[in-house]
Amino acid sequence: MRARYGVPLGITAVAAAGLTYAAGFEVRSFRLRRVTVPVLPPGMRPLRVLQVSDIHMVGGQRKKQRWLRSLAGLRPDFVVNTGDNLSDPEGVPETLDALGPLMEFPGAYVFGSNDYYGPKLRNPARYLMEKASGRHGLNGNPPAVGAIHNPWEELRDAFDAAGWVGLSNRRDRLKLDGLEIAFTGLDDPHIKRDRYDEVAGGPEADADFSLAVVHAPYLRSLDSFTADRYPLILAGHTHGGQLCIPFYGALVTNCDIDTGRVKGLSTHRAGGHTSYLHVSAGCGTNRYTPVRFACPPEATLLTLTPRD
Repeated sequence: MRARYGVPLGITAVAAAGLTYAAGFEVRSFRLRRVTVPVLPPGMRPLRVLQVSDIHMVGGQRKKQRWLRSLAGLRPDFVVNTGDNLSDPEGVPETLDALGPLMEFPGAYVFGSNDYYGPKLRNPARYLMEKASGRHGLNGNPPAVGAIHNPWEELRDAFDAAGWVGLSNRRDRLKLDGLEIAFTGLDDPHIKRDRYDEVAGGPEADADFSLAVVHAPYLRSLDSFTADRYPLILAGHTHGGQLCIPFYGALVTNCDIDTGRVKGLSTHRAGGHTSYLHVSAGCGTNRYTPVRFACPPEATLLTLTPRD
């Protein structure tokens, strides 16, 4: 009896323990990562940039809300929100409450698909199938049917009222103690809302520094930004793979970027040029898959320093 059932029962026990850890602990084990990126012009003072992403707020997530509010204590020079703030059509008030202290600082934002549309219950195996077929989001798949529309306009209006600059297929600037920081952003490529031709042209020569922002790091967007010589691109969307294998890493990215760059700082080459790319693993999950494994929720404090 033991020989026949011991191994299956052992595997079941390990799987149950892993699920308990992933859903009960790690998904709420919020972390701050610190990264230094040498991208500023020589002689420019360092800039501290707080990137928050993929909050996926659901009502009642008190610990996440307290942690987000606490990030204001870092006193960044500015904040960049790379989208997917919502995972609940009723989550706007709690999202704005959690981000309220950060909205006291200058900031910029783009939206992701889950800001516009509510999530759907889906088989996690579909992410593996999409990776194998190269079809992600609405890129090559049939249009969404019966999607829930989130009140994203309320988020936009609140961000704009706080002085954050919206970058959905737009350029804009922030003024920081005598410096002018120029931003170029895209709407979400995951649902084909990106329009690079509307913002093409590269960094602005009369700004002290220019950077690029997009929610989902699809290669077409990264190629365009890099070929236009942006020194730094900020993105989110991937959740760092969300369910990773220890000592191996992510299995999927939910877009066409490779798993080796699913989170953290890397580089991207296109058109004979190289850009730094930072992909945030984000601090939330889809409400229907509230688990993380070997991929804690995070925000990132990037210190931009002068290049050599």
